[in-house]
Amino acid sequence: MTAVMVRELREAHCHGVPRPVPDHPVIIQGGMGIGVSGWQLARAVSMTGQLGVVSGTALAHVLVRRLEIDNPDPALEAAMGWFPFPDVVERVRRRYLRPHRAGRKRFSSIPMHSLSPPAHLTELTVLASFVEVALAKRDHGGLVGINLLEKVTVPNLPSLYGAMLAGVDYVLMGAGVPRAIPAVLDQLATHQAASLAVSVIGGGHESLRFDPGVLAGGVDLPPLPRPYFLAIVSSDVLATVLARKSSGRVDGFVVEGPEAGGHNAPPRATAATGPNGDPLYGARDLPDLGRIRALGLPFWLAGSYATPERLAEARRLGAHGVQVGTAFALCRESGMRDDLKASLLRLSAQGDVAVRTDPRASPTGMPFKVVRLSGTLSDGAIYAERKRRCDVGYLRQPFRTADGRVGYRCPAEPERDFQAKGGEPADAANRMCLCNGLLATIGLGQRHASGYDEPPVATAGQDLRTIARFSDGSGSPYSAADVVTRLLTAITG
Repeated sequence: MTAVMVRELREAHCHGVPRPVPDHPVIIQGGMGIGVSGWQLARAVSMTGQLGVVSGTALAHVLVRRLEIDNPDPALEAAMGWFPFPDVVERVRRRYLRPHRAGRKRFSSIPMHSLSPPAHLTELTVLASFVEVALAKRDHGGLVGINLLEKVTVPNLPSLYGAMLAGVDYVLMGAGVPRAIPAVLDQLATHQAASLAVSVIGGGHESLRFDPGVLAGGVDLPPLPRPYFLAIVSSDVLATVLARKSSGRVDGFVVEGPEAGGHNAPPRATAATGPNGDPLYGARDLPDLGRIRALGLPFWLAGSYATPERLAEARRLGAHGVQVGTAFALCRESGMRDDLKASLLRLSAQGDVAVRTDPRASPTGMPFKVVRLSGTLSDGAIYAERKRRCDVGYLRQPFRTADGRVGYRCPAEPERDFQAKGGEPADAANRMCLCNGLLATIGLGQRHASGYDEPPVATAGQDLRTIARFSDGSGSPYSAADVVTRLLTAITG
């Protein structure tokens, strides 16, 4: 890293640590899926004055595959040129970025993340996160966040550092109890080594460590702005624990109800299910907003809040604003395949939408919203045709082997492999490979040697039933700015 680059990094992050107290945005765009909340969507929302959020999940795969498609976006190459460690970029290019060849069918293989990842995978992860955030922040002064899953622990440290190098303003994290993340942000802001404890099935924890100094090559770097940390929670109990017992400063909460898309918290009170096997949520699953207000931190409500009336209601209840996912997922700028967006908008306009809170689909064991849509994994014939494989691996779970070492298994991998690693057969039943499915949802699904293309999986919140209202009920395309403008009529009139 040259002296000029150090100076440019210092000038780019002149705010220091911590950031000044912000005028928080009213609307947070959800960090949906793998690449649905891509940089184009986050940038479009940010330019309206609200918080655009990129999904931080599987960005290493997203970057490599985006560069391998026909006619790759030249913005990706430009953003890699902004990365402050050019030696890292060159190593990533040599290992992962093959010369483009028109009509290529199969994407390059990338190692699966583990507790001891190879250095080149860590470097790719930092670079991919940097590129996504840097492009979302390009040429405007708006706010940009990154969304990560606590359950996908292994790549989170390099992902956070890459985002911070690009000047990310907010970090949002759910799907677990992210108590350790505030201290990690403090450490990474000053380029210190950071670590996370990872639970191991069958006994104890292992430590995951990331040292930014290895990337910097011993160069003394200026501090980075420490992003605001918003924890995504489903209960006042969890919000209280995080506010009082986290490793550092929590700046607010997104309080997400079971109507939201993607992963949902399981019901607290009962194991009962409805007629189609969906979990039943009751009064105990409603957070006590009075207790959350008493914590004195800003919060946003999420889960079917994409109307001016519901935004106004959230404000009356003391929320600073709302997080909106599905409405943005189907707008022009989202990363979802255009044909899938068109199908979902058409079904919404026709009133023919079926969204399941599937308790079995996700390998994480958490309920997951699945939209019934022909040609996707929700189609029983498509699901049955797919040969099980685990070649992306973000939802693998570390487990303790008989000799005390750490192995990795996923309930969505081939049943024989899962059981050979000590997994229970019942845990593997009806699981979906969300890694491959969600990559296919954004047009980056793998084509295997046999010629088989990975099928997509569509997820959305219950709000999908009425989302065609953003296209005047016709199912025609609409923009992210259309969503923001309509919602803010609750405030502007």
